[in-house]
Amino acid sequence: MPPEWAPHERTWMAWPGPNPTFASAAELDEARRAWAAVAHAVRRFEPVTMVVGPGQEDSARALLGPGIELAVRPLDDAWMRDIGPTFVTDGSELAAVDWTFNGWGAQGWARWERDRHIARSVAELAGVPVHGSPLVNEGGAIHVDGEGTVLLTETVQLGRERNPGWSRADVEAEVHARLGTRKAIWLPRGLSGDYGTYGTLGHVDIVAAFARPGTVVAHVQPDPAHPDHAITRETVRILRAATDAKGRPLEVVEVLAPTVLRAGGEWVDYSYINHYLCNGGVVLCAFGDPRDELAAGIFRRLFPTRTVTLVDARAIFAGGGGIHCITQQQPKV
Repeated sequence: MPPEWAPHERTWMAWPGPNPTFASAAELDEARRAWAAVAHAVRRFEPVTMVVGPGQEDSARALLGPGIELAVRPLDDAWMRDIGPTFVTDGSELAAVDWTFNGWGAQGWARWERDRHIARSVAELAGVPVHGSPLVNEGGAIHVDGEGTVLLTETVQLGRERNPGWSRADVEAEVHARLGTRKAIWLPRGLSGDYGTYGTLGHVDIVAAFARPGTVVAHVQPDPAHPDHAITRETVRILRAATDAKGRPLEVVEVLAPTVLRAGGEWVDYSYINHYLCNGGVVLCAFGDPRDELAAGIFRRLFPTRTVTLVDARAIFAGGGGIHCITQQQPKV
């Protein structure tokens, strides 16, 4: 699996339709506007294909305009990072990994009868072969450096909701076989809000992500009142003690959480780590928060040749994810 900063052929997304994640017409409209804003931000740098459920084409075209390609396929939800394929390459040809998808651990609100087929549908649209995997896993639950290292979380791949009976060695063997990695760095869990309504039970892409080989950006909650304060301190400690597949100690770049602690009466898991790298660009979550520009400055220093675009992600987080969760890169071979 190439790293996200490698050149892309295009970005794949999925259009929000009526489902339990967007319970009211107002929530659905707000989500669609947020998805469209991300699509437009990415389209400045590379082509975007939006998978749209049957009957949802008009709503998509009205907000997306003519510059974004639509592909009609049956959908349950709109989190392409998780339901779509993980693209891999041998350097000359592209292929797609189709992880087993069970609605983020068969959660009561989730629907996946259609979404479990989307990875193969996207691979077919992209014209690439598919490699199936028995591992229940999602694209937001992995992050690679392109040089043999992968980040994982114990509550996802080892959780009883997804892979009961699988050992750490079993998971690592399957992940390495599918991604071409050889070293896994395990984090114990995700952010606290990711275990609430619409959570993924611990996806890594909201906690930590590679910025380049040997360098990781990590979410840090500085306020002791928030339960993520202790979680992120442990995450940083583990990452600072880790080495990658080439034996290098990791440089950990701490990115402070937004100042807001609660929304709708619940602890928020707002995170700038859930960004998306596209050709020449960084699409970064914004929260109308004083720390938005602080985070943007960090990413500008990490990616000096890329344009950083802030997109308000609060409506996306209300549905259980962020900008990284709704995008999936197709690498250029």
